[in-house]
Amino acid sequence: MVAVSEHENPFASPWAPRRTDAPTPGRDQDAGPEAGTRDHAAPSPRLGPPLAGPSSHLGPRPADGSPYGAAEVQPHSPADGSPYGPPRAQPYGPTVTPPVAPFVDSWGRPAPVPKQRRGLSAAWIAPLLVLSLVAGAFGGWFAGRVDDRTPGAVTLPAAVEADGEARELTGVAAIAAEVLPSVVAIEIRGRTQGTGSGFVLDADGHILTNNHVVAAAANGEGRAFVLFSDGSEAEAEIVGRTPDYDLAVLRVDRRGLTPLALADSDAVVVGDPVVAIGAPLGLQGTVTTGIVSALNRPVSAGSAGETAFINAIQTDAAINPGNSGGPLVDARGQVIGINSAIAQPPGIVQTPGSIGLGFAIPANQARRTAQELIETGTATYPVIGVLLDTRYTGEGVAVSQEAQGAQQPVTPDGPADRAGIRPGDVILAIDGRPVTDADELVVAIRAKAPGDSVTLTVRSDGGERDVRVVLDQVDSR
Repeated sequence: MVAVSEHENPFASPWAPRRTDAPTPGRDQDAGPEAGTRDHAAPSPRLGPPLAGPSSHLGPRPADGSPYGAAEVQPHSPADGSPYGPPRAQPYGPTVTPPVAPFVDSWGRPAPVPKQRRGLSAAWIAPLLVLSLVAGAFGGWFAGRVDDRTPGAVTLPAAVEADGEARELTGVAAIAAEVLPSVVAIEIRGRTQGTGSGFVLDADGHILTNNHVVAAAANGEGRAFVLFSDGSEAEAEIVGRTPDYDLAVLRVDRRGLTPLALADSDAVVVGDPVVAIGAPLGLQGTVTTGIVSALNRPVSAGSAGETAFINAIQTDAAINPGNSGGPLVDARGQVIGINSAIAQPPGIVQTPGSIGLGFAIPANQARRTAQELIETGTATYPVIGVLLDTRYTGEGVAVSQEAQGAQQPVTPDGPADRAGIRPGDVILAIDGRPVTDADELVVAIRAKAPGDSVTLTVRSDGGERDVRVVLDQVDSR
């Protein structure tokens, strides 16, 4: 509140006498910081120009000592003693008829005087009536819309009745429904524990998976168990395995299993849609989708002592730890690859999960190797009979000029020796496909079968030539 002294009231009537008497007991003489200020409960004085008529301020204190005196009467009061005489002209504006009774508050100050209302002319009544009707109609419409949007008025769509007919599956859902019953999870239980995936190869109980999934069981550090999609499980024996291709075949004592078909992986092209199925992190029956991102990727997989060289199919379908050994299938539900590895960024010891770079062993390679493992328990791989110089940094891949232990740079009477390849020669391409590092040449050769022939482009003594090499056979470890 603004502090205003009673004798300095700016809203007092210009004709009202100033108060010069002593402060009113109980108010102006109150002690404390509020002394001499306007009571916060008192009504505010009326703003605007002063009205004609008698002052409503208090006059001098009456002789009887009462705190409030009667309202002063102006000298122009009529002879009949009425408190108000004829109206006086205001210093500002037209003459105003004074009120019929004094309007003063409990302190004797002017109280607001009611304004006289002016009636509306007929010219205003009709437009206002139309406006009120329009506003009422709009308000009713808006209220109805708001009411319709209240939770109680919302009607949710009902479920479509299926009429008892089974839903027709299409796309990935149809592929998953067909493939999932043939995909298994593999658990290694014992001193070493781990999980992986696999799939049924035939009705005799053979299961194909990665070698690194069952390596611990093969080394006597655990036992392998196969978990089927129906929730049942069976202990499995290892029929055979090969670290060179990172493949292994298990067998369970169960008949009537539904195998998956192996597609011709040489017919796969970049951009083909694929579905990866397995048990990542032990989550059996997980389905992920993607495409074939690239072909013929040279990938090294497995442990340091059992490194596999894979001419891999690259996919962006999510592959995580535990997906290893599971199938990568095409749009027909046929296996085009065995999920085996995922890329990891440089400097990271162990990849936390999929980064969109997964790799699968081509189905043609898996078919040949799995058949050898089932029939003999071991597998073979092809070679050309040379040592490669990993220190060479030029174009192509160089044949070493020095022996490594008992092994010569070019195996005597081996495939390369018979084709005329000598130590120090540089191999530029295989079957017309350029090679840029040693691993790329190795995986390209291992993608073939022993007895197959390849054409190598070789540079020696500054000249280039193409030579035909028939691949030899070496037993896998």
